[in-house]
Amino acid sequence: MLKLKPSCEHCDKDLAPDARDAMICSFECTFCAECVHKHFENVCPNCGGGFQPRPVRPANRHKGNAFLGAHSASMDRLHRPKNIDEHRAFSADLKKIDPAFR
Repeated sequence: MLKLKPSCEHCDKDLAPDARDAMICSFECTFCAECVHKHFENVCPNCGGGFQPRPVRPANRHKGNAFLGAHSASMDRLHRPKNIDEHRAFSADLKKIDPAFR
């Protein structure tokens, strides 16, 4: 189950459980869309993978306990700003490869 981390790892922007601009990689590294596109060019600075919009957990109970009230979002903030110049060197070749083939 996704942790739904509460903030962007780079800029520390708040990302509520229903944030439409929350992006994650397959390891659930979490960044805001602005950082993903402006700074990281769709290359995760932690693993080199690509990003997808983070799904939104249903706020209301529709079936069983599959909703935010039963499975709350994480409160653990992870603020680890990245060195943009180092990331650009790291991602120079990776960003040319479709994330599905990295």
